[in-house]
Amino acid sequence: MIGRRPFLTNLSRTAALGVTGWVSARPAAAQGLSSDTITIGSSMGLTGATAVGGRGHVAGIQAAFDEINRAGGIHGRTLRLDCRDDVYDPKRSVENITAMLDSNSAFALMSTVGTGNNLATNAMIEKAGVPLLGPITGAESLRKAAQRYTFHIRPSYYDEVEYMVNQLALTGTRDLGVVYIDNAFGKEILGYAKKAFANANSRALAEVALAGDGKNAQECAEQIVRSRATAVILATTGAANTDFVLAVRRLARGLPMIGLSLTFNDGARLGKNTTGLASTLVFPPFKSEKYAIVRRFWASMRTANQDSQANSALESWWNAQVLAQALRRAGRDLTREKLRAALTGTRDFAMDEMRVSFPGRAPYVGMKSVSLGVYSPDGILRT
Repeated sequence: MIGRRPFLTNLSRTAALGVTGWVSARPAAAQGLSSDTITIGSSMGLTGATAVGGRGHVAGIQAAFDEINRAGGIHGRTLRLDCRDDVYDPKRSVENITAMLDSNSAFALMSTVGTGNNLATNAMIEKAGVPLLGPITGAESLRKAAQRYTFHIRPSYYDEVEYMVNQLALTGTRDLGVVYIDNAFGKEILGYAKKAFANANSRALAEVALAGDGKNAQECAEQIVRSRATAVILATTGAANTDFVLAVRRLARGLPMIGLSLTFNDGARLGKNTTGLASTLVFPPFKSEKYAIVRRFWASMRTANQDSQANSALESWWNAQVLAQALRRAGRDLTREKLRAALTGTRDFAMDEMRVSFPGRAPYVGMKSVSLGVYSPDGILRT
């Protein structure tokens, strides 16, 4: 956790991979399982507004799978990723997941990206009894007792929002602005922010809806600056977030902005404007090699000839490690129910600084810890 003084000081100091989705040319084995292969499915935006983050997820998964396969796979079977591009559109997500379920081509699913996307597909996944590990969403609406096949790795968005609002309150920063993507993701987080504001005796001077394509970024930036908010909470992600941050930097460079763990995935475009941005963390900063798990991650990426400028790569690399461990525990005579049981029984699975434990009953959430960091001029998120 960042102390009060360094946090306030840092806040006030400044205010790829060519993948478009693929499927195997071979006929699908029953339930995505053959004598020598386990196929894991996913749907995410590999093109469009969230492409940088989506491609990061793919790079991390491919690096982990490559490392596992080079070591002999899982009980003699190699892991294969079938990732399909949904352009961050829930309707496309439904099409992708429906196709996988109808063809029985994926044994399990992982790292499906987006709150609205997961809301649109989760019921069909649960009905089919297909384990889903590490959906890339912290929405409380997707963490219900009835969701027996969905296993979340990351903490909830409410955990993140509550933490950032409390940290701001510790510095006396209570007059806030909120910018949210105008979709299910942003609107849900706006609700969490209002709850956290009430608990921390903070208030929103502006609540601004940012279009998913960023077309109103300049207008949103002007509205935030006019509100005289002393800091801005960003319930945003993707290219639209980058457009907004750049617009604010042009108008009020010193205005503190703090995002969720998924907010800043476009460091290349932000460039020097990343400096001073604050972010919650639910994973270690993926560029900070003071962490053993980050050094391990980058060794895996380099060996697999993968690269990414998005912190999403570390998250899905870690998701793949958790999945592989559960597949090992499920045994050679693999079924989806055995995988589900192995995930349910996962307790204190750890690598270096990372640890996952699922509770004995749904909703299954493996990690709860949240911290905070500020980007330094070298583009590294410092804690």
